[in-house]
Amino acid sequence: MRFRDRTDAGKQLSAALSEYRGEAGVVLALPRGGVVLGIEVAEGLGMPLDLVIPRKIGHPQQPEYAIAAVAESGELAANEAEVRRVDPDWFRNAVDREQAEAKRRRQLYLGGRAPLPLAGKLAILVDDGIATGLTMFAAIRDVKQRSPARTVVAVPVAPADTVAQLRREVDAVVTLDDGEYFLGAVGAYYDDFPQVSDSEVVALMQRAAGKAALEA
Repeated sequence: MRFRDRTDAGKQLSAALSEYRGEAGVVLALPRGGVVLGIEVAEGLGMPLDLVIPRKIGHPQQPEYAIAAVAESGELAANEAEVRRVDPDWFRNAVDREQAEAKRRRQLYLGGRAPLPLAGKLAILVDDGIATGLTMFAAIRDVKQRSPARTVVAVPVAPADTVAQLRREVDAVVTLDDGEYFLGAVGAYYDDFPQVSDSEVVALMQRAAGKAALEA
């Protein structure tokens, strides 16, 4: 399956999640790319939009190769075998640095707005796709400590083995492609897959907040 862009994927994902329309829930997008899909899902389901902000920790010699991810709360997901091979002091410093960056980004994107309450509600985590899954696993752990009634992961595409792992962590996983023959990179599924800027995220969150205020 291919998508024109993130907006197209978000609209299709919203349709695939239609069974949840009308429920008391919160859509939680992973910045930056996931926010473009998240607003489509939130508007389609009539739910507020918030962010969950995990940060990848790359290998010291290969920064693009993720060995762990940390959320704002400090919740961690890691490739334990790889983490054991790196200097523990370096790793602790990397975790602290990326956790601080996650907090900085919440301030940037939301101007210090407190996270929306999740207790007793449906939490739907949205991203533009999953490769290794470490950032999503960190996001799930962050969200689950806030006591949602149910947790759903919704992404256009993810490798089949990662989806199987996710299903052990959450109540449901919704994808648009079964990932059986994963193409190796999320961007390979999109005709147009540009970087999403911080200013775009800020604008989308302001749009979501404005819509929520009108409906309140």
